[in-house]
Amino acid sequence: MATIYQVSELAGVSLATVSRVMNNNTKVSDKTKQKVLKAMAELGYQPNSIAQSLASNRSNSVGVLVSELHGPFFGDMMSAIEDTLRLEGKHTIITSGHSDEERERASIEFLIGRKCDALILHAEAVTDEYLLNLESRGIEFVLINRYIKQLENRCIRLDNKQGGYLATQHLIKLGHQKLAYISGPKWKQDAQERLQGHKQALTDAGIDFDEALCFEGDYQQSSGSKGLDWLCEHAPKFSCVVCANDEMASGVMTRARQLGINVPSELSVVGFDNIIYANYLYPTLTTIDYPIYEMGRMAAKYILKQVYEKKNLDIESVFVPKLEIRDSSIEYV
Repeated sequence: MATIYQVSELAGVSLATVSRVMNNNTKVSDKTKQKVLKAMAELGYQPNSIAQSLASNRSNSVGVLVSELHGPFFGDMMSAIEDTLRLEGKHTIITSGHSDEERERASIEFLIGRKCDALILHAEAVTDEYLLNLESRGIEFVLINRYIKQLENRCIRLDNKQGGYLATQHLIKLGHQKLAYISGPKWKQDAQERLQGHKQALTDAGIDFDEALCFEGDYQQSSGSKGLDWLCEHAPKFSCVVCANDEMASGVMTRARQLGINVPSELSVVGFDNIIYANYLYPTLTTIDYPIYEMGRMAAKYILKQVYEKKNLDIESVFVPKLEIRDSSIEYV
């Protein structure tokens, strides 16, 4: 088996230079890098990742916690993180917490135990105190879609309140006065903020918030369908539904079709997230764009800058939502 010493000798460079090439260090010129890579190929040299880790005190791996492993939202987030880190020679270890406190904590501790250099956390259920304790333990991490004041510099987040405001304001501008709302789980920070935005838009338009027009969903498509059934049976008459995510909005649209309710002529629908299939529903879904791919990239860039010392990276902490107007919302007549 070839050794790093043989690579160094064949390439005519120092051991330190070979090590820099293997660790994708930008201080090595392209010409020198190619000489080292050619020598490695000729000798059939395979770097020992364990030895590299011991020598550099780095595993070149980043742990990622997501709520779920399925669905377009988390798929985009994971792809963005992996793509960005892979370009810099870093690898990801991904685990899920399923929005459960014990499972999130166990997953985070698993990633720490695997000697990840840093963590990217979409953590919804663990307490603020637990995350503050991570910082005090010297664990490097960044949060996506969560805001804790004491960890503000570690938070990559969307202005969810503004997104909720824009969704409701859009329907009010179209003349709707009786607006139903299907929220996410109200214990989740983003669901609370989106509902706050909805309420603020109503207040600014002089419309009272009616609790009877609000159904608590769970961000799954089925709860959109259940929500529409509940609203039709229990709520006062309404002309539109604002949904706290696109999956629930698609559930509303599917159930409306089954009930013979035409979208949008009898019921306007607005979602939140702008996931990939929002533009392929019929009618196409008006929604709030959540730039989760860009936020995933930004979280990865934060780690590259803070942990791997890629100093020339600009970090954006707060992302602004945008209204995407399509065919599921029309003027109320």
